[in-house]
Amino acid sequence: MRQPAKVRRLRHLSLAGVAALALAGCELPVQVHGNLPKDSEIARIEPGKQGRTDVVNLLGPPSVRSSFQDSTWYYIGQKQTQFAFFDPTIRERNVLVLTFDQQDRLTGKKLYTMTDAQNIDPVDRQTPTEGRDLSVIQQLLGNVGRFNNAPGSGQIGNPDPTR
Repeated sequence: MRQPAKVRRLRHLSLAGVAALALAGCELPVQVHGNLPKDSEIARIEPGKQGRTDVVNLLGPPSVRSSFQDSTWYYIGQKQTQFAFFDPTIRERNVLVLTFDQQDRLTGKKLYTMTDAQNIDPVDRQTPTEGRDLSVIQQLLGNVGRFNNAPGSGQIGNPDPTR
């Protein structure tokens, strides 16, 4: 028994509507990388009132410490989403920079967000290397006669490797 065209069309439309609602409810998972302190935790940090120990107790250890002076700490974190194999989309990126004086007192606090970010163009120059460009044949034939199987050289087949 064959169904009328209107019923089939209605069934297809209802299935498409259910599928659209199911997909609309899907949300991409958020991946958190690094140490991303909460705004309430950052607000509790006050320069001049806290030391390194207080900051570590509140935020945990920093993501990075300054390479040249131990007086600057960086807390770096980002949130991103990724759909299938496409490039990830960065939703949020924060860099909290804390500076300390010689007595381990917090002297400065600066929060950088995505609005502070700047695009840079990396230099694509190449460093030349010394030597010659050899073909595969030249490389293979260049090794002929370079191996030493003289007695006492420690090569395979030498009965006395201590010589």
